[in-house]
Amino acid sequence: MTRPLVLSWSGGKDAAWALHVLRSDPSHEVVGLLTTVTDGYERVSMQGIRMDVARAQASAAGLPLLEARIPQAADNATYVASFTAALAQARLRWPGLDAIAFGDLFLADIRAWREALCASLGWTPLFPVFDADGDTAMLARRMQDAGLRAHVCCVDTTQLDARFAGRRFDAALLADLPPQVDACGERGEFHTCVSAGPMFEHDLDLVRGETVLRDNRFAYTDFSLPASSPAPL
Repeated sequence: MTRPLVLSWSGGKDAAWALHVLRSDPSHEVVGLLTTVTDGYERVSMQGIRMDVARAQASAAGLPLLEARIPQAADNATYVASFTAALAQARLRWPGLDAIAFGDLFLADIRAWREALCASLGWTPLFPVFDADGDTAMLARRMQDAGLRAHVCCVDTTQLDARFAGRRFDAALLADLPPQVDACGERGEFHTCVSAGPMFEHDLDLVRGETVLRDNRFAYTDFSLPASSPAPL
């Protein structure tokens, strides 16, 4: 029996890979993507990906995109309230829907937090790419070999040099990462923006823009659709 579900969508490689894995399993059917948007910036929270890019990603995946909106500098309670409302919206659209998948890779505390939250809301969380052993270097190479293309769109400069912002997520980047940095940035060292891969029906032609430092910590590199209007970083 096929189980319908929504996938938490960041616009990055891990979420994209989770979509690919889920679609390779006939017991699952991804019916939509759910992303968190920061109001005012009109960008995916944390990743900093423009919403028009996120919508183009969803279109390339052939899926609708649901938005959970949060204000700037939102606290955890505000995030939870927005997430809860988005799940309610999803259930109205797909009656009986009760499962959501996440692209977490190996952090047990994050997984436990999501499990507790979803249980309190009557939802079942799925983790299709979770591996407690955390061999993310092998996973990164598998992504690249499968044709996934992504660029680093955000760097936490307390963990990784800002010069990595904007670089392609490829073998050269993996070779250059310091040994203490996870190959997939699972501890928040960096985030990515996906433009191609087996989960998309067509590639996205993204244009690299400027890199700016926010909060004296996060280096964001802008990626946009050709001739798209400016959005604040």
